[in-house]
Amino acid sequence: MSTQTFTLPDVGEGLTEAEIVSWKVSVGDTVAINDVLCEIETAKSLVELPSPFAGKVTALLVEEGKTVEVGTPIISVGSGAADDGGAPPAEPATSVQDRAQNERSGTEVASSAETVAESEPGQGEENVGPLVGSGPKPDAVKRRPRRNTVASGAAPVSAPVVAAQSIPAQSVPAQSVPAPATRAVAAAPSAQTPPAPSSVAPSTAVPSAAEDEKSGLGGALTGLVNRVLAKPPVRKIARDLGIDLSLVTPTGARGEVTREDLVSYQAQREEEVAQAGTFWTPQAKSPERRIERIPVKGVRKATARAMVDSAFQAPHVSIFVDIDASRTMEFVQRLKKSRDFEGIKVSPLLILAKAVIWAAARNPSVNSEWVSGPDGDEIHVKHFMNLGIAAATPRGLLVPNIKDAQDLSLKELAVALNELATTARAGKTTPADMRGGTLTVTNVGALGIDTGTPIINPGEVAIVAFGTIKQKPWVVSGEVIPRWITTLGGSFDHRVVDGDLSARFMADVAAIMEEPALLLD
Repeated sequence: MSTQTFTLPDVGEGLTEAEIVSWKVSVGDTVAINDVLCEIETAKSLVELPSPFAGKVTALLVEEGKTVEVGTPIISVGSGAADDGGAPPAEPATSVQDRAQNERSGTEVASSAETVAESEPGQGEENVGPLVGSGPKPDAVKRRPRRNTVASGAAPVSAPVVAAQSIPAQSVPAQSVPAPATRAVAAAPSAQTPPAPSSVAPSTAVPSAAEDEKSGLGGALTGLVNRVLAKPPVRKIARDLGIDLSLVTPTGARGEVTREDLVSYQAQREEEVAQAGTFWTPQAKSPERRIERIPVKGVRKATARAMVDSAFQAPHVSIFVDIDASRTMEFVQRLKKSRDFEGIKVSPLLILAKAVIWAAARNPSVNSEWVSGPDGDEIHVKHFMNLGIAAATPRGLLVPNIKDAQDLSLKELAVALNELATTARAGKTTPADMRGGTLTVTNVGALGIDTGTPIINPGEVAIVAFGTIKQKPWVVSGEVIPRWITTLGGSFDHRVVDGDLSARFMADVAAIMEEPALLLD
């Protein structure tokens, strides 16, 4: 039996090293050509490596978690050991297809608080893979279209990424590739069918009907109800466990919280509580135990390098503006009720993205790049918008961008935001998705932060920070009434964008957020 050795390839963009995140095969496994061998993490993305050989795995030459250079041998495969033609490993018993079949057949198993509570701490996290601020990966369940609704053949998928005005989260379609055989697909109670969705709910914190009446905003905002979508069994589990559903990232097909979301959140919460109780516990007397050392690698290493370069190469100037976003909130609610946006998650971030595109057309220099070359410095003004959306993912901060966002309708832009968020949260953002950005939006308000001074993404000259939207007293026609107020913060490269230009750009963005009807001009 001859043995072939697979070396770490250059996965693109001239990267010189990568970390072996996890092996998908073990010694003795039979693999076919294009079977996934392992996941590697580069400075820009998480990549699955397919096998170029068929045969039996004879050795894993690199341990998980180790960073190696391109060209390093990582696995050996015996070419004469495949008796079954290199058939891929069998799917696990509890598979994504099983769950999809159960859904199609209408099977739904009742759950209780004990179902979630009995799952071992850490087990749900291991299977679903959530981290703080990221939530679980979307489940690959295809649900039946509802009666009297328009079937959407291209339902969008999808961060912050985070809670309030975060990028909407949608489920991956049923055609998604099943999970590898070596990894469990779902948490302990995952054999139960996730509950069917009801309708889309706003992700931004909004008042109840009674509070709305008190606010003096009239009937225009009475529909803004802070209600997270979830079926009654899921609500009972959350109530028994003391979980606030608004803090759980939904992954259902129409934005509802599922049982798996609760399992993931509960496991994460239990692990955090357990760790918190021992964090200050006196360790061994040796000094090495008093300090935890975390290697800087992968996305964190690339992000740190980029931020240092940006902070010290581009002279930053930041400005802020408070705006009345009440009409934006009303507009978002109308879009959610519109038949054209059925099945598409909509949030105020969509309106901000459109406002940034609109304002950049009126102030083109904010959509440019400072380029230093042998013949001198140049400013490259770009007549296209690759809109970057900063996303907090399990792998760290990523900034994928929507290509040619200026050509997208409002509906197309909403779909693109959903797909971008889904890919980022699943850790599948590719280097191509992050290359070529021209202007970035970061949603710091997703965790209730009013605003911040963001650092410009390298290769760009402007970034806009979107703060939380909440009710505050606001003077309207001489009267103080409650309104939905948010703060925008913008940072600019002062070599390209002077004070006047930055102020005009931010004023234009604020104008759209205060009156979205201007987008119709």
